[in-house]
Amino acid sequence: MTSHSLPHASVAITTALLTAGTLAGCASAVPFDAAPNAADPLCAEVIVRLPDSVGDNRIRETNAQATGAWGDPAAVLLRCGVDVPGPTTLRCVNVNGVDWIADESRAPVFRFTSYGRTPAVEVVVDNDKASGSVLVDLSAAVSSIPAEKQCLDVTDVAP
Repeated sequence: MTSHSLPHASVAITTALLTAGTLAGCASAVPFDAAPNAADPLCAEVIVRLPDSVGDNRIRETNAQATGAWGDPAAVLLRCGVDVPGPTTLRCVNVNGVDWIADESRAPVFRFTSYGRTPAVEVVVDNDKASGSVLVDLSAAVSSIPAEKQCLDVTDVAP
């Protein structure tokens, strides 16, 4: 079962990624909307720990609370405070102790949402412009939000 807000959020953040790339020459800050729970104090903990670089992409200024962007044009976008995902059939990966739900439906743009942490963090990666180390580079910051749950494989719950 997947969260009903995930497709809407995916469209919004994908649009933001494309807009950020288009507007890169027009404005210094990457434009996109803050997540619904961006004011959560734990999001501030994540944001102050964001790395200056993700792969070969340097951090950029954003215009929204609890967000991060890397690359010019933007190749990686992060929003803290997105809706916490529930059970899903999407693939879950663990990177340096952080579980991520991987939405690959809009490849080569991938959306990863942290699982088992409140608030949740969403990372959108344009694989044509970013390296494979994005989640490795961001996991230390996201791990500042305590893990409450972990991803389970179907073999973990099957009789």
